Amino acid sequence: MAGRELSPQEKLSLIKDQLQEVLHEDILENVILKEQRPLVIYWGTATTGRPHCGYFVPMMKIAHFLRAGCRVKILLADIHGFLDNLKAPIELVKFRAEYYKYIIQSLLKAVGVSLEKLEFVLGSSYQLSSDYTMDIFRLSSVVTEHDAKKAGAEVVKQVDNATLSGLIYPLMQALDEQHLGVDAQFGGVDQRKIFALAQETLPKIGYKERAHLMNPMVPGLAGGKMSASDPDSKIDILDTADAVKKKLRKAYAASGEIEGNGIISFVEYVLLPISSLKDPESKGRFVCERREGEGDPLVYYDIETLKEDYRADKLTPQLLKAGASAALIDLLAPIQADFQASQEWQEIERKAYPPAEPAKKKKQPKDKGSRYPGAGNVKTNPDGSVEGKGKEEIEVGKTAGDAMSKLEINGDDAAQA
Repeated sequence: MAGRELSPQEKLSLIKDQLQEVLHEDILENVILKEQRPLVIYWGTATTGRPHCGYFVPMMKIAHFLRAGCRVKILLADIHGFLDNLKAPIELVKFRAEYYKYIIQSLLKAVGVSLEKLEFVLGSSYQLSSDYTMDIFRLSSVVTEHDAKKAGAEVVKQVDNATLSGLIYPLMQALDEQHLGVDAQFGGVDQRKIFALAQETLPKIGYKERAHLMNPMVPGLAGGKMSASDPDSKIDILDTADAVKKKLRKAYAASGEIEGNGIISFVEYVLLPISSLKDPESKGRFVCERREGEGDPLVYYDIETLKEDYRADKLTPQLLKAGASAALIDLLAPIQADFQASQEWQEIERKAYPPAEPAKKKKQPKDKGSRYPGAGNVKTNPDGSVEGKGKEEIEVGKTAGDAMSKLEINGDDAAQA
């Protein structure tokens, strides 16, 4: 990662490398070329489902930003996770934010990034302040319901009769730029509408516009966007080598087809750039081993040659999958070793993603007939009260005080409930 010192123009080129779109490139040029100071940039992630291998894509750009001398802040957006249709229950938000920090630190170490150059910020550490709250009120007075909903359409889960939290989410993401004190925000191209909202509305409450840098959306293994809720569309960071091989064997990779091929995209945006970071003088290297007697390994130093061979079926889906499996297993090995060596990380993982309780079978009510003690003696009234012989055995109490005394719950018991 160290290498020689880059010129301002080289820094600018590296920052923009492989991005799909940049909004307000003039801001980047002003900071890097004219002011010649480090660009301050943030990338945020809502701490919801388990991070998967798709996270290597933004990690590679963060590695580029650091190589270009940027100051990078990583926002662990715990409150955003709660607001997005309760994807992260409030009881688990704290633990999931801690789990994400462990994962992201280990991911960045795996791609050769020094953690000393990064700053992790927990969203709730400043988003609950009076200043931030007042800014939410100010911004909500100039943003319409229509615009807030439109901004979050590709990011916030869309449901019928949605809660207001989904409208607050994009407003907060815009305000984070101001409260984190950055020049630019980085994210996927699916964030574009939120970025546009920030550029349009922050000046209305007296804050400056920021630049926005957007990665392309890399297809998942099953085609389309990687999803934490679809186990076959993604590979978990902690998946075993066998699980990685199995999922990649099942991955969508039609012979000769480049579009929608998640494995080729992963080679392009992760495996080749990581190889290049380890050897700054090269553009990277990706190897597909062949069986004995089938010829020498296929070695690729750029993605265009790989795509040409794939179209011509010289590089078959089977060879591509085998090569990607081997490279990914090597990439995940040090991360999984970190996890196995850390009791604290393992404990946080259990708290953040507790195993689902097995569904209990509903007990069918027994037909006691009319011959059990008290049957037929107690009458239930429409208001819930009971009367008749034996009512004192089943009546809890007429007031909350009566009920508590009859249930014999003391202060200590109540505290533990």
